[in-house]
Amino acid sequence: MKDKIIAYQGVQGAYSHLACQNVFPNSTSIACETFQEAMHLVEINKADFAMIPVENSTAGRVEEIYRLIPKMELHIWNEHFEPVKHCLLAIKGTKLENIKYVSSHPQALAQCHNNIGSYNLEAIAKFDTAGAAEELVRMDDTSHAAIASSLASKLYDLQILSDDFGDFHGNTTRFLVLSKNAAIAKYEKEVSYITSLVFDVRNIPSSLYKALGGFATNGINLIKLESYSITGGMNASQFHVDIDGHTDEDSLQLAIEELKFFAKELKVLGVYKRNPYRDTMKSFNED
Repeated sequence: MKDKIIAYQGVQGAYSHLACQNVFPNSTSIACETFQEAMHLVEINKADFAMIPVENSTAGRVEEIYRLIPKMELHIWNEHFEPVKHCLLAIKGTKLENIKYVSSHPQALAQCHNNIGSYNLEAIAKFDTAGAAEELVRMDDTSHAAIASSLASKLYDLQILSDDFGDFHGNTTRFLVLSKNAAIAKYEKEVSYITSLVFDVRNIPSSLYKALGGFATNGINLIKLESYSITGGMNASQFHVDIDGHTDEDSLQLAIEELKFFAKELKVLGVYKRNPYRDTMKSFNED
């Protein structure tokens, strides 16, 4: 896909930047300070897509994104799974035994917790991974290191002390590719799809159980169920659901019709092809 503009949160060299390059290799990527800014650029037609991380196989979901999803005006165009290989970066000429501090995004620090401890390093949380690498260049201090991508090492001319500093092999981040247009993937019988919904439950006894009952009776697999607290309240009464299936399938249509009896403010966030990478990652496999 050529001549597209992709917005992402972070600075050049962030894992989101790397995901943009891998999914849209011939397009332009725009770095944004916040997730909201990246989404807003798509809303005002300054970008064609936003590349937004939603969960990681080691550190779990990106909490902020799941709070934004019910409020967003964008649609899920596709999903992408980006293998995350954390690198320990330092100023050129630095020796590993001289490092005392390591900085990165809190999730990256969490994903390297054991290795950080094994080298007795003091972890310093930063806004993002590539930002920590960029700051390292300005500091020019051989007692400091950063955890970031191999792309960051190239962009900021840093030395890679370890190219596999993460605690777990197979660490992967799931991204949603967001679009302004509600382009539903054309249904093909031999292709697997995911439908993402967000809805509020009605204030009646056993409302969630009843709302989701139609999926069981129609043989529909729920991949993910996330709950939210409505602003100003303490009750989790809004839900995000990822479903195996396409809205053109009769069984899913019947399940959604039953859902409507017990739910309100139902919104289809997207219908998109199920990424085959799901079947290779135990952390993302459904029960």
